[in-house]
Amino acid sequence: MDQDKASFIRTTFPELISGLSTDTRPLWGKMNVQQMVEHVTGFFKVSTDQLHFPMVTPEEHLPKFKEFLLSDKQFRENTKAPVLPEEPLPVMEPDLDTAKSYLKEAIKDFFIFYELHPNRKIAHPVFGPLNFEEWILLHYKHVTHHARQFGLLTR
Repeated sequence: MDQDKASFIRTTFPELISGLSTDTRPLWGKMNVQQMVEHVTGFFKVSTDQLHFPMVTPEEHLPKFKEFLLSDKQFRENTKAPVLPEEPLPVMEPDLDTAKSYLKEAIKDFFIFYELHPNRKIAHPVFGPLNFEEWILLHYKHVTHHARQFGLLTR
């Protein structure tokens, strides 16, 4: 497992998120800051088998997606998840601080889940069944993508 990426997900990203406010504007995309935080929370829930989406990638295309996952390539700006609607989902939590708290909890739950189930593979709707190490790579790509979107990391 890539310890640097795991550490970024576990520690650095939650610290970066703490600095966000409702005034923080995205550099691209349609989501506001709370929608992004809730979106990332949902993504962690997918990786711990708490939230499910149907597979959208044909099985014969999975090797190409796995190749991207294992590469150092980042998600492009304005990359949209094919399982999500064109417009961002409305916020579900009463405020940004609550949403941030749930995100931090979901990140902790992710690491606990794989400590308890180290050999478990959970399906991602685009990338297919992923093990812990692969989820680390995907979460890292995902959280750094959204950190760049909201100016928390340089593009």
